[in-house]
Amino acid sequence: MPGPLHGVRVIDLTGMVSGPATTMMLADQGADVIKVENPSGGGDHTRHVASRRGGLATSFLNNNRNKRSVTIHLKHAEGLAVLKRLLKGADVLVQNFRPGVAERIGVGEDAVREIAPDIIHVSICGFGFEGPYAAKPVYDPLIQALSGLATVQAGSDQERPRLVRTILPDKLTGIVAAQAISAALFARERSGEGQAIHLSMLDSVIAFLWGSDMESQTLADGSIPQQKAQSFIDLIYETTDGYISVAVQQDKEWWGLTRALDKPEWLEDERFKTSSGRHHNINDRLMMTQEVLRTASSDHWIGRLEAEGVPCAPVLTRTEMISHPQIQANGIVTEHDHPTTGWIRQARPAARFSKTDFELRHTGAELGQHTDEVLAEAGFGADEIAALRQTGVFGTMTKEAAE
Repeated sequence: MPGPLHGVRVIDLTGMVSGPATTMMLADQGADVIKVENPSGGGDHTRHVASRRGGLATSFLNNNRNKRSVTIHLKHAEGLAVLKRLLKGADVLVQNFRPGVAERIGVGEDAVREIAPDIIHVSICGFGFEGPYAAKPVYDPLIQALSGLATVQAGSDQERPRLVRTILPDKLTGIVAAQAISAALFARERSGEGQAIHLSMLDSVIAFLWGSDMESQTLADGSIPQQKAQSFIDLIYETTDGYISVAVQQDKEWWGLTRALDKPEWLEDERFKTSSGRHHNINDRLMMTQEVLRTASSDHWIGRLEAEGVPCAPVLTRTEMISHPQIQANGIVTEHDHPTTGWIRQARPAARFSKTDFELRHTGAELGQHTDEVLAEAGFGADEIAALRQTGVFGTMTKEAAE
């Protein structure tokens, strides 16, 4: 059965990760996502990064599944007119140009709404749409720096800031944007009216952090001094043959830990008798725990910790993760045959729908692969498409057109 967003058409003008992650989530849930790419620039930049096979980069494949690719020169005299005809049947437009660029090239909200009055018009940017950083170029580490995430990752405000070693702001923004689009589509079903969504990577990360890492900033009277702020602590422990993670919050888990580590005397230590005390003296507690865990193997400790009901897990490499029994039981990692790159492995969408679940429709398109197909659906005749191709609107001739 088609996905829950079957029948929704999305015009995707995005590149890199935050925008494509947004639209792939919609595509995986059944939306018809038309990815419009600039042929003169070789399309989305992620098509040209490392880890390639058969001419396609894995970074592109992993953020552009289930989409159709169309090439259009939007700065070409007739290219914008072609896009506007595609917009007539669209429900959503998503763009992540720098602030002001969409309006300059003719795809800002006002111009698009003249063609599609009830469209959901989505603008994604880095730092924000106004303010001193609005026009600055942006990449993920800059957002981690400005948002406070790098300081959170350090463990406290006094430690050297550290980056999260994945592009969390990009990917988080994609999730936030996809949820917002779904909400706007639902609102349109009720009201009949479309609306605009403005979302920055910076705002996405700050809102994300506030739920667990901004206690020192929550009381506006400054009663919790900033210099004492402490964030989520590194709970990775070394064993004789690897690493494990152990997380203790509740009293019963603390009691279980003392039994598993054979340290009953810790229960009499005034520093650790209460949850607040254990949090206040967390560095001492973690160092003591590490000293014990360093004396035996990961399997030994996980067995003892599990027997006492203490939350724990092995720390796996990426290769080990793929074959772990729990990951296999979840079925989250799948394999399929790509016509260009051969067999590839990907994570399926995390959310499972009981009646409208994920379907792999497109494995990652060649640049401009679906141009003729999409234009024909929009009412362009074969002669009209051929004439436009001669003008260079679509860039290099596609394989299907050549055949």
